[in-house]
Amino acid sequence: METKRFSNQEIEAAAAALRDGQLVAFPTETVYGLGADATNETAVKQVYQAKGRPSDNPLIVHVADVETVTTLTEPLSEAAKKLMAAFWPGSLTMIFKLKPNVLSKAVTGGLDTAAFRFPANKTTLALIKALGRPMVGPSANTSGKPSPTTADHVLHDLSGKIAGVVDDGPTKVGVESTVLDMSTDQPAILRPGAVTPEQIEAVIKQTVATEVHKVGAKETPKAPGMKYKHYAPAAQVYIVNDGDWQSALDWAGQQPVQIGLMATKERLAGLQLPTNVEVFELGQNVTTASHLLFAGLRHFDDEGEIKDILAEGFPASGLGLAYMNRLKKSAGNVFFTTSQI
Repeated sequence: METKRFSNQEIEAAAAALRDGQLVAFPTETVYGLGADATNETAVKQVYQAKGRPSDNPLIVHVADVETVTTLTEPLSEAAKKLMAAFWPGSLTMIFKLKPNVLSKAVTGGLDTAAFRFPANKTTLALIKALGRPMVGPSANTSGKPSPTTADHVLHDLSGKIAGVVDDGPTKVGVESTVLDMSTDQPAILRPGAVTPEQIEAVIKQTVATEVHKVGAKETPKAPGMKYKHYAPAAQVYIVNDGDWQSALDWAGQQPVQIGLMATKERLAGLQLPTNVEVFELGQNVTTASHLLFAGLRHFDDEGEIKDILAEGFPASGLGLAYMNRLKKSAGNVFFTTSQI
């Protein structure tokens, strides 16, 4: 199969491919998603095949209006309506209880809930409207690998496996949306993202649970990223805490191969780098680091000689919660210590 690169002036052609049951990757403000008609079970199952994704890992349903959500779900709470008004369109995904038999089990992972998102990307909203139906959209990458933030990343992983990708340039946020479970009495963040717990709590005046990021081996996750290894390059990633940089660089300088390093400009300014260390700069702060994290992991993935990557850690608060969630998963929760190397 030849994978076409659609421009954002070719929305109708991309929508026609989706209506025909084909897969088309699309841009959002967070990462690129792999689109299929959410009402076409055969097309949805092809998403799992193209990604190599476990079939019990449910898919996020992307919509272009709130009305689509209300036709599929049980009545929404006042808190949910407030969150929609505050953050949609945007980087917040919410899980709601469904009306009976409105979506295939291929979408929901067999659960009676589904995750919905109204993305803040004009190109993709136009695509959903042209399709005329909701669209599933997990990240458009090989399952477990770093999420794609450009159309080129999508083509690297899925060329020949999907009909096309709508190229709208690099994404703006760079990490996936916050996933908030609104199907339980206490709202719970199942995947941290750009919308922080503090922002959510300020809108609904209710405490949000935040330590609900994993499920058991036999349990079906409600959201992506809770059960399986995610965002991992071929190289081993080591998270480096503030006080461990000198030890990490001493170790790197002793290696007979190139070592990758991902850090902010401020961090790099205070380091004396060995000659065998290759740098990918993460910008100025945790915001730019979150935007560039997946691009950096993919940069080193493309260089087969890089077997180890040292990556800067941040405090797990605010946007740092999302950054560290992704970084820990990409590293298998491995921090740099001399005993682990």
